[in-house]
Amino acid sequence: MNFKLDDNYFMKKALLEAELAFEKGEVPVGAIIVVEQQIIARAHNLTELLNDVTAHAEMQAITSASNYLGGKFLHNCTLYVTLEPCQMCAGALYWSQISRLVYGADDQKRGFRAMGTSLHPKTTFQGGIMAKEASDLLKRFFVEKRNLN
Repeated sequence: MNFKLDDNYFMKKALLEAELAFEKGEVPVGAIIVVEQQIIARAHNLTELLNDVTAHAEMQAITSASNYLGGKFLHNCTLYVTLEPCQMCAGALYWSQISRLVYGADDQKRGFRAMGTSLHPKTTFQGGIMAKEASDLLKRFFVEKRNLN
């Protein structure tokens, strides 16, 4: 039987990464990179743990996938990320020449679209995949953060 995995399947895997970030006290954003139906990179935010503002899930996933593939370009790869990438991450995605971006929740304040950042001309993107689940996790995180302070 030839079973094709879909965007929801892979976004669920990215959400598992976001849950790991949540458990570590990181903003719960998770990412995976897929090539030919195979996950080649898994990552989540590590900005607090690494004390590094650039340690976003997308950046960690790009580095991991590039190491796996042995090159800097992510042709034929899809990034699944639970939150619309920021301007910094979109820039890295531009330079990686990733073929496809799929994200969950919109980031209307800091997302690449709100900031006017372009992806690579050959990159296609789709938002809103499991957006409610991703958004609910982010909201829960910030409610708990506010209650602790």
